Amino acid sequence: MPLHLPPDDGPPSFHDLLATAGYRALAAGLRLGVFDALADGPRPVGELAAALGTDPRGTALLCEALVSFDYLAPGPDGYANTAATAAWLTGSGYADVQKFWSVVLFESWTDLEESVRTGKPAIDFYAWLAERPEVLRRFQGMLSGHADAIAPEVASVVPVGDSLLDLGGGHAKYAIRLCAAHPDLRATVVDLPDALAVGAGAVTDARLCDRITLRPGDYDVLDLGSGFDTALLFNVVHGRPAAANEALLTRVAAALRPGGSVVLLEHDEHSPDRAADAFARVFSLNLFHGQGGQVYPEGEIASWLASAGFDEPSRHPLESSPGQSLVVARKG
Repeated sequence: MPLHLPPDDGPPSFHDLLATAGYRALAAGLRLGVFDALADGPRPVGELAAALGTDPRGTALLCEALVSFDYLAPGPDGYANTAATAAWLTGSGYADVQKFWSVVLFESWTDLEESVRTGKPAIDFYAWLAERPEVLRRFQGMLSGHADAIAPEVASVVPVGDSLLDLGGGHAKYAIRLCAAHPDLRATVVDLPDALAVGAGAVTDARLCDRITLRPGDYDVLDLGSGFDTALLFNVVHGRPAAANEALLTRVAAALRPGGSVVLLEHDEHSPDRAADAFARVFSLNLFHGQGGQVYPEGEIASWLASAGFDEPSRHPLESSPGQSLVVARKG
């Protein structure tokens, strides 16, 4: 957790050095299972090390580092989780999110300078994920969990007719929510096979196999069909270069009926919330490095939509996910 040092306590880079070291220590604690091992109460370091299968001295030094950042608290009975650690970093859920980002930042960013130097992604993010099944599982779980959190608000904004095309929504959470709310709606979800494997179970559990079709494949290549009332592109355009987005939106427009709507879910380029704004800037750099994308300005997205034949878009900031908005545009 941040130390909140006064601004005159050393150069700013020293603050960042400490924050980086603290997050790396946190990542080690998560990966080794330190916080889960302390979920039932404090433990002496020897007992903790035995439970983790780690070296006692190394474990003690890691715990001391975690104490300095308020992840652990020392006491007469050994080390214990702080209240914030117990609330956020034990079990799965948010802990898995941090495990995911720690691997991204400390492993995939190794060649970040090369991306900045050349202007091209130094890695293929999805190929990188495919080589790390556990990281891929956490990535898919993170997207699915976020969809669960915002789906009720999304469903209140998305204009719905009788047919829905969802590009890149492999977990199928949005299609499920919208079909549940609109009994006459049928949906087609297009995504890569690994992503759709997650959604297949969810669609079956929701008993919507007769109304939700899962189409594996590359939506830049597949025939998307035609006559859809609504198309969703959630967390899609930020992972692609601008030219690819303009081409995809032209294909989406062709798949919609006249008067149909496209809905994008994207991060705001600049949020009034300082933390959301900082995340968007770092996320944008990560997208550039791994996919050639970025968090795009609202005006640039509007220009792609206009080029594809859509009217002026409307923007709907999400209360359930500060720093993100739905962008809705009607086909002219």
